[in-house]
Order: sequence, then structure tokens, then C-alpha cells
Amino acid sequence: MDRVKYLLAEKEMPTAWYNIQADLPVPLPPVLHPGTKQPLTPPDLAPLFPMELIMQEVSRERYIDVPGEVIDIYRSWRPTNLFRARRLEKALQTPAKIFYKYEGSSPAGSHKPNTAVPQAFYNKKEGIKCLTTETGAGQWGSSLAFACSQFGLDLKVYMVKVSYQQKPYRRMMMETWGAKCVPSPSMDTNSGRAALEADPNNPGSLGLAISEAVEDAAPKPDTHYSLGSVLNHVLMHQTVIGLEAIKQMEHAGEYPDVVIGCVGGGSNFGGMALPFVHQNLTAAKKTRIVAVEPSSCPSLTKGLYEFDYGDVAGIAPIAKMYTLGHKFMPPPVHAGGLRYHGMAPIVSHLYKLGLIEAKAVNQLPTFEAGLQFARTEGFISAPETNHAIRAAIDEALKCRETGEKKVILFNHSGHGHFDMAAYDAYLSGKLTDYEYPESLVREALKDLPRCMVG
Repeated sequence: MDRVKYLLAEKEMPTAWYNIQADLPVPLPPVLHPGTKQPLTPPDLAPLFPMELIMQEVSRERYIDVPGEVIDIYRSWRPTNLFRARRLEKALQTPAKIFYKYEGSSPAGSHKPNTAVPQAFYNKKEGIKCLTTETGAGQWGSSLAFACSQFGLDLKVYMVKVSYQQKPYRRMMMETWGAKCVPSPSMDTNSGRAALEADPNNPGSLGLAISEAVEDAAPKPDTHYSLGSVLNHVLMHQTVIGLEAIKQMEHAGEYPDVVIGCVGGGSNFGGMALPFVHQNLTAAKKTRIVAVEPSSCPSLTKGLYEFDYGDVAGIAPIAKMYTLGHKFMPPPVHAGGLRYHGMAPIVSHLYKLGLIEAKAVNQLPTFEAGLQFARTEGFISAPETNHAIRAAIDEALKCRETGEKKVILFNHSGHGHFDMAAYDAYLSGKLTDYEYPESLVREALKDLPRCMVG
């Protein structure tokens, strides 16, 4: 009766990723070429991605098999544990049942290796020697560094400068696994040099780091670019999280009334949420699915649903998404992994269709929630994860008021062991809330590309 941990055997790990494009009631809008503004074709993406990932990006197959070589590496940490947060429930005095899927047990400490490993595998299979990428908080960069080390690939990471400065141990992780990490904007690319010329103190953004990584990779035949969020195939790789969670909730004899995930570009949220969206669409389930973003980077709650570039320089593909404008320059809040200007097309599409909800929360309440979680459940969570914890606690407190015995499930996307400077800033009273002003949102949206596709 007091069970707190729900395990799966290795043989129960998913052997296929779930592709929600097979079940969307309305198809996704096309992705456009940044030059012609016409729908992209697979050859357009070939300079950046291996063909197997390109075909996954556009696939309508419901399930795509996980390669055996990827499963062999997944076994190092998957299946991950599902926990019942009994001590947190007691502290909140709530009748709600709170569950969390703990993705912090991967070698890199987050959910990101779920897609880093297959991306490295497919690139190696195609004969690629080197990858470039961007990273915000460093979770993606360190995850791809780990994955590249497994397949003998070189890696160069453009890390958003403010995070490069705030999180030196993430950089050290990347270098330990053999990657080269530079702060973005850098002097290594035209995009970086232009940004530094305009503002020598530019703190960087994910959109700008993407510009640098794409520019670096595109002209080199032995180099590809790798993205840790946003793209369809990335979210699909992450569905191992939700597929495992559904089995584990069965072992617990429960099914969630609410599923919650923090959201920046959309990968960990999509990984947990998409299998549950599938259940809502095909099995008559009625689970509320909530994406939680920072008030400082509110793409879903304040952005427009429009076609926009995926990067600052306008050299990445154009996708229809909720966006704050590709020239959006986020404030230096500590949730570095949630500072992207746009939202994954799939997540944006689901939100537009009313199949998921979204809420924005401020920085201080998220750290308050993270401390309460650490002091009850024991895990010190990444600042990004604290957004999901905040929303889960708020749902549980509502249940305390109403007496409802809801089942709440959230994705714990990663540990905060390399984010202690952020906790120190919070505990010493140096953090402040920041809500991105509507005026700056309107200004950033003036530069959206003009596209004739609806």
C-alpha cells in the first residue's frame, strides 16, 4: 500500500517510437525553405541531416522501430523509474496522488540522450564524421557529447553565452566526453561575429546558437547539424518516456487525470505527452495535458501562431509555430533550456487544436517548488524541471481545496546537480521574477517572414 517506485524490466522497454503524425486530426502545416519559402523536400535537408532522420521527420507511420544498436545503449539507464511522491503529498496535505517519471538517471542527467543516441547512430551509419549543435542550459550539449562518444563522432557545441558562464560544469561534461564547446555568440561564424559587432555584451540565445551551428555544418560534406528539440523526429524519439509511463501507471493501478511537463522547445513535454494525447484521441481518455513555460519566454501563452525561422539569422527552415519572433533575445533567467523563441510545430499544432493546455509561471515560484520537492522527495531538480513541479504542486493544492482525488503525473526531465549556482542565487535572494513585456513581443514579431503558404 505504501509503494513509491514502479519499475519495468529491460525487456519491457519500448522497441518502437510513437509517431503522433499518424493520428493528428488535422495534418501539420508544411515546413518551408528559408530561401524560396516553398515546402521543403528531403533533398533540401540532406546537407544537415541523415536521410533516415529526414524520412522520420515526414513519416505518417504510427510506430517506427528503435534500432538494436540504440536499444543497447538505452539499456544503460532505461527503463527509467516512475515514483509516487508520497512525502510531497503528505507535506501538501492533498488527497491527490502525484507521480513523476524520473529522467535524471541517464548518463547526462536528463531526458536528452533519448534522442541524442539515435541521432548520433543515424549520422554514423551515413558516414558522417562530425556534428555541430547548440545548447542552452547544457543538457542537450552534454547528452549529444555522450552519444557521439559512443559512436566515435566529433562534436562542436555552441553554448548560449549566459549559460556557458552560469554552468561551467556542463561545459566540462561535454569536454570530458570529447566535445569542443564555445560560447555563443562566437567569433567562429558570420552569425556570431555580426551579433557581437551589434552588441559586444550579447548574452546569446538558442536561436542565435542554432544559426552558428547550422552555418558551421552546412558547407562541410563530412559534418551534419543535430537539434535537441522542436523537430518532429526529436519529439518522436522522446516518446519512450510516455510509453514507459503508461505501462508503469498500469502497474500502479492508476491512470492520470493530469499530465504535466515543462516546455521550451518541446522535447521532454512531447516525450511524455504525445502517448497520452494518443490515448485521448483513440481510446476515449480525457486526460488534461499541460505544458508549463517560463513567464520570461512565453511562446505558447503570448506568442503568435505563425510561420517563423528556427534561428536568429534566418538560415534555418521556416515552421508554423507559436513564436515570439526569431530575433527574440531572452533575459538571462536560470531555466536556460526553456529560453527558445518558438515552440515545436507538433506542440504548437496540438495547442492550436485545443488538445493540450499551456500556462506560464515565474522564476521565483518555480524555485520555491524545487526546494519543497528536494526537501520531501530528495531529488534536486533542474531549473527547467521545477516549472513542471510548480504546476503539479498547484494542481495538488487545488485538490486540497476541492477534495478531489486526482491523479497527477509529471515528467521530471533532469537533475539539477550542475545548476547549484541557480539555487545559491535563489537562497541568497538574488533572483527576481521577470515577465516578458507585451511591447517587446510585438517588436520581435515585426520581422516574421512573409509566407504565402497558409
